[in-house]
Amino acid sequence: MSHCPGKSLWPELVGADGDSAVEKIGEENPMVTAKIFKEGAFVTGDFRCDRVRVFVDKDHMVVKVPHVG
Repeated sequence: MSHCPGKSLWPELVGADGDSAVEKIGEENPMVTAKIFKEGAFVTGDFRCDRVRVFVDKDHMVVKVPHVG
């Protein structure tokens, strides 16, 4: 992850509301697009410097540390 420009890890967002987390990520690194996924959703394994996946539970709370990839 360290070879991507800008902030790449958001551990402080675990437990936050998913929409708020997406907004915060966009503010802190405008070079990425953050999108919400349900916990356990199938996602591709490719790595991209312009993507952050935000995994949320049934209450729409962030359950994993969002990171670039």
